[in-house]
Amino acid sequence: MKHSLCLASAALLFLTSPCLAGFFDDLSRELLPSLQPQTALDNSTIVKGLKEALATGTERAVTAVAKSDGYFGNQLIKILLPDKVQQAADILGSIGYQQQVDELVLSMNRAAEKAAPRAASFFGDAIRQMTVEDAKGILSGGDTAATKFFEKKTRSQLFDTFKPTVAKSMDQVGTARAYKEMIGKYEAFPLASLAGTPSLDLDTYVTDKALDGLFLQVGEEEKKIRTNPAARTTDLLRKVFGGK
Repeated sequence: MKHSLCLASAALLFLTSPCLAGFFDDLSRELLPSLQPQTALDNSTIVKGLKEALATGTERAVTAVAKSDGYFGNQLIKILLPDKVQQAADILGSIGYQQQVDELVLSMNRAAEKAAPRAASFFGDAIRQMTVEDAKGILSGGDTAATKFFEKKTRSQLFDTFKPTVAKSMDQVGTARAYKEMIGKYEAFPLASLAGTPSLDLDTYVTDKALDGLFLQVGEEEKKIRTNPAARTTDLLRKVFGGK
């Protein structure tokens, strides 16, 4: 029974501390009577454990992607050129412009890293709207059930917030300029007219890829706290979730 409670706690692991402070107590009074079995842990300890787990999971994920090389240095989430543009980039790389191609890829990832911190505040709204049925669905789901729930609830809002931030960041780091320069060099290549010039909405593409990477990282943190005792780095997390 304690295991079920631990899974319930782990399933809700994605909020930042500032978001939790105002409404989490009300939410816990609504959810805990329906989800809580008989346990040696009192409600106060459970709620504190939930708060810490939620803050820990989100902070780890956002911190991981928002730092320098958070995207660029992580092969799982590194933003690469789409196939239609990569073909042009390969041609340019083969005739001496690989540095320009590399700078474009780096600048896209730098823009995603700059936008990532904006994600933290949106998870609070999602948990505030969570129903008991939502929680039960997460409980019966897999290792990333909570991640999928939060992506469904927040992705469109995050896209609307990320996109202008990504656009501004790409302007600051020169992504659009690097892309135009790359395409200009490609258009000057003799065979470009036969292959056609690829088009790309950079703002939309990088925003989508930034969110893909963010949620992949959040899912990795969810799996760690669910399954790996070493990820429970405080006494309270170990007490609520188990493990030494």
